[in-house]
Amino acid sequence: QVQLVESGGGSVQAGGSLRLSCAASGYTDSSYSMGWFRQAPGKEREQVAIIGSGGSTSYADSLKGRFTISKDNAKHTLYLQKNSLKLEDTAMYYCEADTALWRLLLGQPGYWGQGTQVTVSS
Repeated sequence: QVQLVESGGGSVQAGGSLRLSCAASGYTDSSYSMGWFRQAPGKEREQVAIIGSGGSTSYADSLKGRFTISKDNAKHTLYLQKNSLKLEDTAMYYCEADTALWRLLLGQPGYWGQGTQVTVSS
């Protein structure tokens, strides 16, 4: 059973930076595609970034240039570096994983974590 545990959230002022981490367990190979999505109160789920099993990446258009997704296969850890944070980046951020990239692209991951809260203030 794949388990995903996010960390690194918190409160930050606008313009600041945060790095989220997601520790994955329950599998030993690197065949999973992984990603981050977020959800703010009263808003729909928003895909943030995805990294394929081979390392290819994709981002929401509105976040390109500010967010960077990466992973360390040896540590089974996924990261999201977030720079130039804006008030509208306030949300719960969730880590997700699936062996099928298309499931992540469709917003239907097989596994996701409990989330880590990011709050951006002025």
